[in-house]
Amino acid sequence: MPLEVTALGWTLTIGVIVALLALDLTLGVLRPHAVGFREAAGWSIFYIAVAIAFGVVFGSIAGWDFGAQYFAGYIVEKSLSVDNLFVFVIIMSTFAVPDKYQQEVLTFGIIIALILRVIFIALGATLLSLFSFMFLIFGLILIFTAVQLFRHRDEDPDVEDNALVKASKRFLPVTDDYIGGKMITKVDGRRVVTPMFIVLIAIGSSDLLFALDSIPAVFGVTDEAFIVFVANAFALLGLRALFFLVKGLLDRLVYLSTGLSLILAFIGAKLVLHWLHKDISDAVPEVSTSISLVVILVILAVTTVASLLKTRKDPDAKAHAGSIRARSAAPADEGQPR
Repeated sequence: MPLEVTALGWTLTIGVIVALLALDLTLGVLRPHAVGFREAAGWSIFYIAVAIAFGVVFGSIAGWDFGAQYFAGYIVEKSLSVDNLFVFVIIMSTFAVPDKYQQEVLTFGIIIALILRVIFIALGATLLSLFSFMFLIFGLILIFTAVQLFRHRDEDPDVEDNALVKASKRFLPVTDDYIGGKMITKVDGRRVVTPMFIVLIAIGSSDLLFALDSIPAVFGVTDEAFIVFVANAFALLGLRALFFLVKGLLDRLVYLSTGLSLILAFIGAKLVLHWLHKDISDAVPEVSTSISLVVILVILAVTTVASLLKTRKDPDAKAHAGSIRARSAAPADEGQPR
């Protein structure tokens, strides 16, 4: 039986998310400051608690089958969002974003990510309702992404090679310094953009790529657009605080990209099986939400423990965000990959 969400339910849910987003925006933009571990831990716990509380209330109202789908979707999106954090760390380092402006960058990055996900969720839900073979397409996309991520698990994405970033630098006048955290300002009477604008371009375009993967992934555990939306929204809302909490620990998660590739491959296979069961034969087995939840949690647990054991034995081991494509080679005279 499909999930039925009333207009009041949608309104209250969106109201809560907008209120939390406004709170994030207030903390990140109106009070720019370097975030310490204690503050980051407190806000991380708060956002996770809000997400869990929502799941409990939602499950008690809609039924625990839908509640389990929400928690499975939330865990998938939360785990994929950690890979977002890797890329955010790379972007912050590449463009030397001052500590006091990192909150602002992250908050706007989260807003951009949320807008993109709303668009992709609406598009994905429409396609799935009209064409059942889209389950097969989404499944194959995830399996391809998983293979590519595993192949390039020891690489980092090349931020400055991003087409939008290169075009922005080429066609727009960019200042050398961050000027009060502004994106656009005037210098000698001429309107120019600051590095902050380029950073947001980099984050926005990387968010687009993540949305292309994460939306099919969460549709692999539920085909309810409402659950897909709330799972994404609550996972993203805690991203700002989580960034400051774990950015010093990210280097130790050396097997994270491997774990995420396994999760994407598993969900991709689940979508393919669902399509075969629905369109080809009822004899084809499907993977239940409860099994999906257990598999995802086990992969994440094993990945984390194995990563910590690896870095304890080899302190020089360093984690990488992973990449969907190999990084470009350096000019021939340099002789080494970039």
